[in-house]
Amino acid sequence: MHLSRGASINAATPERARSLADLIPPELIQQALTLTDTVTLRKRKLSLESMIWLVVGMSIFCDHPMTEIVNLMDITDRTGAPFTARSAVIQRRKTLGENAVRELFDITQQHWNQQAAHPKWHGLNLFAVDGVVWRTADTPENRAVFSKHSSQYGEGGYPQVRMVCLMELSSHLIAASAFDSEKVSEMRLAEHLTEKTPNNSITLFDKGFYSMGLLHHWQTAGEHRHWLLPLKKHVQYQVVRRLGRGDELICLKTSPRARKQWPGVPEEMVARLLTRRVDGKERQVLTSLTDPNRYPGKDISELYRHRWETELGYREAKQGMLDSRWTLRSRLPELVRQELWGVLLAYNLVRYQMVQMAFHLKGDYLPYQLSFSGAISEIIRMLITLPWASPGKMPGELRTLYEQAKWLVLPGRRERSYPRELRVKSRKYPDKKVAGHLK
Repeated sequence: MHLSRGASINAATPERARSLADLIPPELIQQALTLTDTVTLRKRKLSLESMIWLVVGMSIFCDHPMTEIVNLMDITDRTGAPFTARSAVIQRRKTLGENAVRELFDITQQHWNQQAAHPKWHGLNLFAVDGVVWRTADTPENRAVFSKHSSQYGEGGYPQVRMVCLMELSSHLIAASAFDSEKVSEMRLAEHLTEKTPNNSITLFDKGFYSMGLLHHWQTAGEHRHWLLPLKKHVQYQVVRRLGRGDELICLKTSPRARKQWPGVPEEMVARLLTRRVDGKERQVLTSLTDPNRYPGKDISELYRHRWETELGYREAKQGMLDSRWTLRSRLPELVRQELWGVLLAYNLVRYQMVQMAFHLKGDYLPYQLSFSGAISEIIRMLITLPWASPGKMPGELRTLYEQAKWLVLPGRRERSYPRELRVKSRKYPDKKVAGHLK
């Protein structure tokens, strides 16, 4: 079942941009700089506002060095020398810092999610939470802050950052994110997202987030905040009432550890258990949607398969936007965090333009039904040509961008199987544990 069928699509059209500044409105950039006290007293060739665009451009033009991105996007003061030294770019990135980019991400996601007019499922906005790991440059500074993954085969070659995101399913817009060293669990990071979750919403988790303390806190942190996730094996419960075939209200006991870690968690929680047989296997999902009249069991079971949209969103960011460049370019921890907020900001920027494209189409299409790689190719073309275009040409460029949407509609997804296995790759060389340039 497509979300376009199960969700009520709002007919309201989001506000469209009329100039390049409207892609990220200057007042939002200034607001982020003001809230984080990020100021400069001298007039610089690279202003803080232009550095915001550089951080965004680092993700969109990932195969270009930073000095080339500065000239490509034409974001410097045109007086004086036409080129910028690499050392000056790095120093200005340090001046900008992490907090301003993080604050701008939060401000823009609120603005874009509000403008997007997301469709609703039985009156609820659809979100999902999942984790992803990013690889950082193997430098002494990064190793001191971000741990390396270790297993029975030894230690990994790169420090890693673990990230957890809250993603809106119909548009793939990221509403909140938290990240830390690889050794910090996804469960711990998910705690930071509870305050960012909108009311009147349902959030889909995978079974790795099964925690009565986390789920109770998620549900009670606001109004009508629901959750849905698979039931883990060997969980003990008591049936309170049968609502239908494969549809039960159950009682789950919370552990003393959960009650200690999460004040306010009761000794027992009532939830709804739905059991379905899919491809000959029994599947069980647990949810806080306990009203069978308002939330039919069949619709809930069909809904959970859309949790995979988060995996597709991460693939879009890593493969489609960053062109499968697995290692972040920043060599200092504070710049790694700045770069990651820039990745999320750039991803949301592209995704919001895809929201505009979907509304431009004459038909019931949602943004996730458009090609991300095709959309970002058009946006890259626009960003390259705009510095040499006259201001009056901007509306025409955006109109052309939106008109390309009809060529970006994806065909229906085929039913495919993806077993968790890899093809064997023979190698005659040993694995390198330390980067060669550090020896």
